[in-house]
Amino acid sequence: MPTMTTTKRFRNKYTIQVRQRDHNPPHVHFFGGGYDVIIYLESFEFTGVFPSNTIQNEVLAWVKQKQTELFTEWYLWHKK
Repeated sequence: MPTMTTTKRFRNKYTIQVRQRDHNPPHVHFFGGGYDVIIYLESFEFTGVFPSNTIQNEVLAWVKQKQTELFTEWYLWHKK
């Protein structure tokens, strides 16, 4: 069983990942090119720095649009 899934690729360099055995609260990782930003699914707040404001806006808009599916995937990986 994999320890993470790639949910979405951005600009062929970055991915959004839901990671197995990760900590609460539910979140996704924006990862790649030396970046690892945690985006919390309930509030859309994030920790870390995006490569640019344009990418930040693009990624956050996508996460907001896919919030329900991302929560579903999070709970699939983290059910006990």
